[in-house]
Amino acid sequence: MHPLVTIAVATLALASPDANDFVLHDSGGSKGAHGASASKIEATKRDAAMKFVVIEKDKGPVKGVVICLTSPLGTKYFTEETDAEGYAEVLVPVAQKYDVTYLSLGRRDVAATVTVTDAPKQSVKLTLRFKRLPPPPPFVLTGITFDTGKATIHSESYDRLDVVYEFMAHKKSAKVEISGHTDNAGNRKANKVLSAKRAEACRTYLVSKGIDGIRITTVGHGDERPIAPNDTDEGRQKNRRIEVVEQQTPTP
Repeated sequence: MHPLVTIAVATLALASPDANDFVLHDSGGSKGAHGASASKIEATKRDAAMKFVVIEKDKGPVKGVVICLTSPLGTKYFTEETDAEGYAEVLVPVAQKYDVTYLSLGRRDVAATVTVTDAPKQSVKLTLRFKRLPPPPPFVLTGITFDTGKATIHSESYDRLDVVYEFMAHKKSAKVEISGHTDNAGNRKANKVLSAKRAEACRTYLVSKGIDGIRITTVGHGDERPIAPNDTDEGRQKNRRIEVVEQQTPTP
């Protein structure tokens, strides 16, 4: 069988909670589709070539978007960042249905789903149109814990930090700020110093995994920015936290 050539157009809001379904149509030209440079992938009997073009209405191609396809078993397949023509590509196994999401920090809003049939040598082209939303609020790394009064991260916290690692490993242009926060118990000056050390400990972990440290800044706010009242145990627990924010690049 010859390669199955398909195209889809969908309006997707970056980091939007509203999901969209792709409607696929037979079309020509997908096999040779590429972006600013030649395609690096080739469809096989077992793997389909997924080729994406991301476009913003009235502005054209969107650069720097990473697209993630997740299989029913949870296996993830990532494109590189879209190039100057809004293009990115990835190989995925055939005969599966995938959730399609934009890679973002701490979110996994399913933007669309796409079913790849079991036909061999498929080349699937998807054109994504989306509306750019305001930057999301800081991502709170719920579940990050430390030794009391220290900046030693408990090993069970690594899975949460790995969410940040995954984001930075695939979105190689991204830079983040990690901030430490405490409740209002104890000495305010000491708490601020401790919160800074804890943020730096998170940075150290990410660097140990291979992330370039120049992409990560840290700051300690102590008890200056509570997100809950400090008059209950629950409120104080919420205030003892680590937040991560992607540093935004100005939109042209």
